[in-house]
Amino acid sequence: MTNKIKYFIANWKMYGDLKSLKTINKVIKFSKTYKKKFKIIYCPPYTLLYSLKKLLKKSTLDLGAQNIHESLDYGPNTGFINAKMIKNSGAKFVILGHSENRALGESDMRINQKIKSAYKNKLIVIFCIGESLSEKRQKKTKIVLKRQIKNGLKNLSKKTNIIIAYEPVWSIGTGMILSNSELSENINYIKSLIYKKFKNYSILYGGSVNPKNINQINKINLLDGYLIGGASLNPKKLIDIIKKTFN
Repeated sequence: MTNKIKYFIANWKMYGDLKSLKTINKVIKFSKTYKKKFKIIYCPPYTLLYSLKKLLKKSTLDLGAQNIHESLDYGPNTGFINAKMIKNSGAKFVILGHSENRALGESDMRINQKIKSAYKNKLIVIFCIGESLSEKRQKKTKIVLKRQIKNGLKNLSKKTNIIIAYEPVWSIGTGMILSNSELSENINYIKSLIYKKFKNYSILYGGSVNPKNINQINKINLLDGYLIGGASLNPKKLIDIIKKTFN
């Protein structure tokens, strides 16, 4: 682990209702008593943003959204929400470039537009990158990562505070993770592309992160935290991941 603050980002994806928010009280209580330098960010579906903001009001936990439309202004885009609306809901962060959205057709160019829109509305971006299984097998991982970073972060200020989440597409939801040597190599490569471009950055790992494999991943000592999917829906699992990260 680096010496920066450790991020634990709970991506709830298309799960959760108002009843689900009650489970977060356990995490809030834990965060008040566990004296370590970390930040928990919940990214629920849009429908829960406002309600969750009220729940987190007196806590140290932060709120994020899972995506935005690239338009800076209101407009005739049925079913979409832009950065201005996300900011108004009380969120401070937004996940962009997630592989599940890339799979639906989001291009690097469109992701770049979304990132610029987010920063103009003072949201902090959690920028997801990662290779598919076929790209990994063809030994194109570094080519893919370089393209995604170059195009996705094009024309951003060096002062931009960016959070990079490396999520191998083939690892998400499958239970499979990289070997420590492969993960170290890929994280170091990402850092080599980022450190000259931005002054303030953090690099996270995502992809089947859970209490059973967190000790193994922690051994590489290169990460500033984790983007956590399914395990983040369970407060006990999320707390276990945080505790094991610091042990």
